[in-house]
Amino acid sequence: MKKLLIILLFCTILSTSAGAQVSIYSPNKQIKVELSDRNGLSFSVTDGSSLLIKSATIGLDIKAGSKQIDLSQAKMAGKPTIKVVNSDITAPFYRQASYHTTYNHAVVKLNGTGANLEFAVFDEGVAYRFVTKSIKGEYTIESETSDILFAEDYLSYLPFTTNPQKPEAMAFQATYNVAPLTQQKDLLAFLPLTIDCRTAKITIMESDLEAYPGMFFQAEGMSLKARFPRYPRTTDFYQWRKQQYVTSTENYISRQSTNRTFPWRILAISHKDTEMLDNNMVYTLASPNRISDTSWIRPGKVAWDWWNDRSISGIDFQAGINDATYKYYIDFASKYGLEYVILDEGWYVPSSGDLLTTIPEINLPELVEYGKKKNVKLILWCVFNCFDSNIDAICEHYGKMGIAGFKVDFLDRNDQTGVEMAYRIADKCARYHMLLDYHGIYAPTGINRTYPNVVNFEAVFGMEEAKWTKQGEQDMPLYDVTFPYIRLQCGYTDFTPGGFRNATSKDFQPVYSNPMTMGTRCHQIAHYIVHDSPLTMLADNPTIYEKESECTRFVASLPSLYKSMKVIDGVMGKYIVTVRTDNAGNFYVGGETNWEARDLNLDLGFLPAGRFKAEIITDGINADKVATDYRIERKNVDSTDQLPIRLASGGGFAIKLIKQ
Repeated sequence: MKKLLIILLFCTILSTSAGAQVSIYSPNKQIKVELSDRNGLSFSVTDGSSLLIKSATIGLDIKAGSKQIDLSQAKMAGKPTIKVVNSDITAPFYRQASYHTTYNHAVVKLNGTGANLEFAVFDEGVAYRFVTKSIKGEYTIESETSDILFAEDYLSYLPFTTNPQKPEAMAFQATYNVAPLTQQKDLLAFLPLTIDCRTAKITIMESDLEAYPGMFFQAEGMSLKARFPRYPRTTDFYQWRKQQYVTSTENYISRQSTNRTFPWRILAISHKDTEMLDNNMVYTLASPNRISDTSWIRPGKVAWDWWNDRSISGIDFQAGINDATYKYYIDFASKYGLEYVILDEGWYVPSSGDLLTTIPEINLPELVEYGKKKNVKLILWCVFNCFDSNIDAICEHYGKMGIAGFKVDFLDRNDQTGVEMAYRIADKCARYHMLLDYHGIYAPTGINRTYPNVVNFEAVFGMEEAKWTKQGEQDMPLYDVTFPYIRLQCGYTDFTPGGFRNATSKDFQPVYSNPMTMGTRCHQIAHYIVHDSPLTMLADNPTIYEKESECTRFVASLPSLYKSMKVIDGVMGKYIVTVRTDNAGNFYVGGETNWEARDLNLDLGFLPAGRFKAEIITDGINADKVATDYRIERKNVDSTDQLPIRLASGGGFAIKLIKQ
């Protein structure tokens, strides 16, 4: 009787001679998915009284031997089975240490196909995936259909490929082109992307992307149509870094040897911009932790050499990729309590692809021992395929030496074999207790739940762009208050913040070895609270940080891992204010604005009872002209207090609230 009630409450089915129609509801009944097989397999999404998605046509085109199975034309077989999922999820290194989730899970059998369609309908959105159940032998996925027709010509935020000639081969780093769907460019957009449906925003993501290609979309009228990279047939190498790239492809997108669940396609729904980062669907729907013990994984901050081009000064040695320089970085990291130093590109000869042979100027065992005495560990940069091709020997060699992990770069693709490489490396490094920072890669799809040793991802138009972006080409402060709402929904980002040579919009210029940042000093400091980043860089050079030790100590004192987070104020594209907590009951608040100066009144009502010692760093009175200008104030506060805060153009603020 209870099961029947659940079916009646959350799912209704109507059969006619023209086909079947099923309605599946979210737990709070606010969201309705109406699935139909009348004119092919499709569904609509209604949020309250608002029709958001008029029709989403979906399917897999499967070839199994001589048999062709087109799931987009499948018919539903009988009533779907429904179960209510209530789960408490432990989430190591995630933006919340743990959380509770509830959703309605529906399984729809597809008649005569050997496959099912599953839906997970949350109060926060809709997800679906296909599952093959009884296909014999090997088979290929010729194509996947996901054509989403929206109810109106909504405003869309699309990050486009940066390689029009080979659109699926790029680093997944672009600002958002904001335009109505019918006015968007004829280019591939990568995930995540957002559609502003007026009454709600839909962010499209994917989860549990394993042994399958990632999803792109192309705007056509009021629709988004999915596109997928085809399965690689042949590859070659760019000689500079021996980076692998695809030279030809098969006529299918995926090759499979067994029945399996396919990736979840997620439509996250939020009614307020401040609710967008409350969405945990990507993490929830990913495969659970496969390594169990995470006690050896150590989040932290990193003294990083590449962004600042090792442009240290006031020293008595030639700075560069050499032992003396890295000892200088280790000394700096130790002084400020930073856990790591990264040796970025150049410690081995990139064109050789040989990670087991360092350049003569680097003595890694000596640097590891030097770091050990200073309580600082080393992380090594490398190229994905070079690492993957000899991974056991590399992990064994550097694991015994004491290297903590790898920053793995330049995958620059998300075809099936590229995705398989990312999982293979994560699994192997977990066995050797190596942490991973993934760069030149697609946005997170839940691998950080499956393999928590993957402690960061790039997939962002990050600080490196300041080294070559000419004035007026890109608006970084605008991007800085846009991407957190969209990109951070799916997981961590290695934005590489912390530039202390700060510039106004008028003064900014690209400088490769001594780069500036767009916006104020406090805008940079706020990144450490606004961003989800368990392994985060201090991107500027130690010489600059020593000269600005007050700000450096503030950044260094912030946690790398938080217990919880909440966006408490903000409008996407204008400003954002984020609150985080640590395990000791302390609070941290960070806020950023675009190039528009603004005044905020920060209500501390989120604090529990008791007094807190506040350390408040805000834009200085002259920060609109001198972007490095800041002010630090210290005072005691409680939950009844309100703090007036002035954000300069391109400005920000950061607050530590330490429990007394």
